[in-house]
Amino acid sequence: MARDVQVGRCMNRREKEQRTARIFVLLLAVLLMVLGAAVYLLFFRVRDISLDMGYDKNHPVLGTSALTLENGMASSFAADLCVSAGDVALGDFEVPAQSAALFDEAERQVVYAKGLHEKRYPASLTKIMTTLVALKYGNLDDVITVGEECKDIEYGSSVCDIHVGDRFTLKQLLYGLMINSGNDAAMTIAVHIGGSVEQFVEMMNREAAAIGAVDTHFANPHGLQDEQHYTTAYDVYLMFHEALKYDVFKDIINRHTYYAEYTDAAGEEQGIMWESTNHYFINEAVPPADVLVSGGKTGTTDAAGACLCLYSMNKYGDPFISIIMHAEDKDSLYEEMNDLLSKINK
Repeated sequence: MARDVQVGRCMNRREKEQRTARIFVLLLAVLLMVLGAAVYLLFFRVRDISLDMGYDKNHPVLGTSALTLENGMASSFAADLCVSAGDVALGDFEVPAQSAALFDEAERQVVYAKGLHEKRYPASLTKIMTTLVALKYGNLDDVITVGEECKDIEYGSSVCDIHVGDRFTLKQLLYGLMINSGNDAAMTIAVHIGGSVEQFVEMMNREAAAIGAVDTHFANPHGLQDEQHYTTAYDVYLMFHEALKYDVFKDIINRHTYYAEYTDAAGEEQGIMWESTNHYFINEAVPPADVLVSGGKTGTTDAAGACLCLYSMNKYGDPFISIIMHAEDKDSLYEEMNDLLSKINK
């Protein structure tokens, strides 16, 4: 009997030891799992997290800088642009000029396009980019002394009639550049902003590339004829669209005239009046009914033909940009532009 009791105690003790061993093994396994998870998080998952954070739109350094309110996604490069890979028909309507286009800025739509991406000589439409670069990199209040560069232009071309030694502000010269299409002002601005005409032209080409005007190459700041100086109707749109982001640009192109007070080389106070080359502003052309022409830029050379870029509003106040390049002459230019403008109230 005593022997049976002793055997039972031994069995109970062995079962307790086995149960304790199993519990120990289970606890050890749990501990190893916890340690393994900790090692993964510390040495492996951290790298995954850092990579994920590089694409987190809310990350303060690596996140996106332009988010839409609708979906929190980054806005595209062309989010505020009218985009078309080619020409756009408008029924049986066609403009005779080599290139023409009408852009609905409110709807971000190309309404009409002919020869949109064909390379053309821009003539003084060039000055849109000259102004854009000056606005981006210059100080409007800078006082500029006109240098010899003002005379380095084609004889008989359009000028502001400024002279070596005259002192104007950059803002005044920009008004003369765009309103009176002064090639002498273009050269003076180029030297002031770029240090030289050549360096300024490099800035123009870099800025063109930056805004997507990839079919453009500039050789000068004024647009006088050069075989290596060309653009497209669409690239002109890109330049003009970008320049319109500056309030002062909108004011410049809206002026019919501009009176500038300046100091001449002798130190005397002088004044000069510049008049717009835009026929809509000098009563030589009348836009269609219910169309407001807010401003633009003209350009004419023998090689470029007659060119015009306009900013206009329809009767609802919606903005449009219209462009014609290489019309046969100025009379044809404004007739064809009116045909384009007649489409903005349809």
